[in-house]
Amino acid sequence: MKCSKCGGVFEEIEYSGIKCNRCVSCRGILFSMLDHEHLKTIEGSESIDIGDAQVGKQYNSLHRIACPQCATRMIPMVDRDQPHIWYEACTTCYSVFFDAGEFTDFKEKTVLDFFLDLFAGERK
Repeated sequence: MKCSKCGGVFEEIEYSGIKCNRCVSCRGILFSMLDHEHLKTIEGSESIDIGDAQVGKQYNSLHRIACPQCATRMIPMVDRDQPHIWYEACTTCYSVFFDAGEFTDFKEKTVLDFFLDLFAGERK
């Protein structure tokens, strides 16, 4: 399976019995269905997000991508609680792709997130 953002390959990783795929190149993470929501509640799970958040931000502009799992075009999404977090979701297999650093940010809401949300702008 190849990463739709950078063309790298995925490695399977596991945390607390939940498996997902991480790109060995850009370090984006592909989750199955609601696995990102389950991992969000598990202490220490942010350790799977080993990528550089600045690199992840560069890949945010690539949002018209095919799902690495089923090749369906993914749709751009915004986290409702933290609108500065932009990710992609598949409407067919329900996979979710977070760029490097986004899962860590998704998991932990801080005071800084309040200001990031104010200036997040609209996702197109």
